[in-house]
Amino acid sequence: MFVAVYWWRVAPGKETQFRNAWRRGTELIRERYGSMGSRLHQERDGRFVGYAEWPDEATWQKAFDARMVYDDPETRAAFVDAIVETPPGNAPAFTMTVTDDLLDRAT
Repeated sequence: MFVAVYWWRVAPGKETQFRNAWRRGTELIRERYGSMGSRLHQERDGRFVGYAEWPDEATWQKAFDARMVYDDPETRAAFVDAIVETPPGNAPAFTMTVTDDLLDRAT
């Protein structure tokens, strides 16, 4: 499994809009690109952090190159409208391939 971690700062009052766009976007990503799922939470400093799980790095890279959530105009507009800051180049803050032996040790 391949994990990619992202973060965003969201405009005050647009948290629900952002969460809804994230939810819809992750549905599209699962349907169109093979994502295994995702999680979203808000940090103490206000940033939203999203974790996306993929079967492998190649599948994630193909989806990332295709701009994933942004290929649906309505979802893209809501998502972008809510955001006030993203990582440089919208790149993930962290990526990692999780192997079976790491999962075994974590349990």
